[in-house]
Amino acid sequence: MHRRLNNLLLSLTAVLLLAACAKKENPISVYVWQNIGSNVNMDTLQRDFHIWKSHGVTGVCIETRNLEQIREASARAHAEGLEYHAWVPSMMRNNMPHSWYAVNRLGESADLHPSYVKNYRFLDPANPEVQAYLAEQYLEVAKIPDVDYVRLDFIRYPDVVLASALSQLYGVETPGEYAPADYCYCETCTSTFLEQTGIDITKVADPSLVPQWAQFRCDQLTLFVDRMARAVHEVGKKVSVDVFPGPYSYAEHMVRQQWNQWTVDMFFPMNYNEYYGEKLEWLDSVVKEEVQAAGNIPVMSGLRICTDWRNKPEHKHPKDFGLTPDELKTALHSSLNAGAKGVCLLSPHRMSPEHWTALEEAIKDLANRK
Repeated sequence: MHRRLNNLLLSLTAVLLLAACAKKENPISVYVWQNIGSNVNMDTLQRDFHIWKSHGVTGVCIETRNLEQIREASARAHAEGLEYHAWVPSMMRNNMPHSWYAVNRLGESADLHPSYVKNYRFLDPANPEVQAYLAEQYLEVAKIPDVDYVRLDFIRYPDVVLASALSQLYGVETPGEYAPADYCYCETCTSTFLEQTGIDITKVADPSLVPQWAQFRCDQLTLFVDRMARAVHEVGKKVSVDVFPGPYSYAEHMVRQQWNQWTVDMFFPMNYNEYYGEKLEWLDSVVKEEVQAAGNIPVMSGLRICTDWRNKPEHKHPKDFGLTPDELKTALHSSLNAGAKGVCLLSPHRMSPEHWTALEEAIKDLANRK
């Protein structure tokens, strides 16, 4: 009799402990993005993983192309109970064959005449050799056991229309598309478009007035992403993507991303409101648009953190833009209320103790609502 009672009490205790643990689970997904250099200390990185997890982070997005670094970092993330997204850039790459680079409306190759800044060397997503090379790279990453998602970044053309803050920074004030950043006018792309539509875009005075030409570039990115996703999905891994906000309000006309048509598993729109000259209230509408466009695919709202937040009013350069602790809390609530499944913070090393406290308080608020 006593043994049965003891067993019953033990069973009841186990159930209560499981229930308590369930209540403590993070009610939202919280990701962080971090680049790691060639000399990264993996023990230090794992210490960071542990600290971030203690603050409520559920997954890490680590940028490196080094396969051994990905292998070890992903294993250490899993050891801390974190989901791992292997963040690997797509179109923006240096030291590739000259013929792989996109060509702008002026006939200039992106590797010799990059738009805006010197690292804006964008490949042509329609180039079969580019596709084959990157598909093989992503497949190698996907085969690493502890990689959960292959995360594609810079799956786009250069900004043919700049966000307002960047327009001021680069001194580019145009009412529409910026011709030096309008890609791709290589012979293959223009001849393919001619075959498909009967329009010789090289003879058109203002190509920005030809909607079929804009759609053609959007389609090239969609076809590119679908090929990359097939390669990753074939080995049982998932694909996440960094995208511009919208897609209809920004991504489509700024960088040719109709990302709601991509066959991927998670979207990370970069909802950096200050880049677009917007207040925090902007998140309510733009995240709602993103969630509706994404359908059943989860949206993680990308939020940029302000490092020197106490002196934020004094900073005017976009690199110093970002959210104060109070703004982070508001942005998180706004994103979740608009339907996002979580957030992604750029970046954990920009987070102050006050930011981490704000994040934890927001998570507790959401848990209490459940």
